[in-house]
Amino acid sequence: MADNLERARGSRIELRGVGVTYPGGTAAVRDVDLTIAAGEFTVFLGPSGSGKSTLVRTINRLIEPTAGTILLDGVDARTLDPVALRRGIGYVIQAVGLFPHLTIAANVGVVPRLLGWDRARIAARVDALLALVRLDPARYRDRYPRELSGGEQQRVGVARALAAEPRALLMDEPFGAVDAIVRASLQDEIRRIHRELGTTIVFVTHDVDEALRLADRIVVIAEGTIAQADSPDRLLAAPASGVVRSLVGIDAASRRFATERPLLP
Repeated sequence: MADNLERARGSRIELRGVGVTYPGGTAAVRDVDLTIAAGEFTVFLGPSGSGKSTLVRTINRLIEPTAGTILLDGVDARTLDPVALRRGIGYVIQAVGLFPHLTIAANVGVVPRLLGWDRARIAARVDALLALVRLDPARYRDRYPRELSGGEQQRVGVARALAAEPRALLMDEPFGAVDAIVRASLQDEIRRIHRELGTTIVFVTHDVDEALRLADRIVVIAEGTIAQADSPDRLLAAPASGVVRSLVGIDAASRRFATERPLLP
């Protein structure tokens, strides 16, 4: 399995003065400057409507910025073909969007097929990724999405997003539709996968405890701008503003203890 999973490492992502203004003049994102280091697990945290999902979608050009520049490993994203760009960046959302008429193996192999990989390479990649997300390939590859639980479908969604060896993975509220026990398990799995692959991950959530559990760095988004970008410990110890303080809550010490990361196997 390792031979099929070790090629891609993380991309460096730079946002320089990025803004998104919708027709009619509504500014969803305003003048965002942020550098995400290669291999970093960054969480965009903020309430609904803060602009965090809009911002993450500018990275793969699902939403085109109306101001500023986004660089991927030093290359201006606007100079890249948007379809090719999206095929090279993993993307996971809450509504997993598996194709119901395709088997799990076929779902995971969609992008590699579009890229012209040969059958043997696709089959090996599919089996390696199913094993990575802890779904036994022999048991799951020939099943259909309707035969899987919500948590299992989300694992397949992660496998599919990683199929073409992306150097960056965008995750927009990916675990919001599953129950608390499954959600905690998926959080542990994505942390383990991040540790194993070194892929740059940008993860969107409105859940403070989820952000604290996952992030190397938390970027708090409020009203379309960055209110604070810091490590989880620093964010709790020294909120930069009343907005951040109200988001993380007054009992920061207890919250940090409650979300302390367990040792991974």
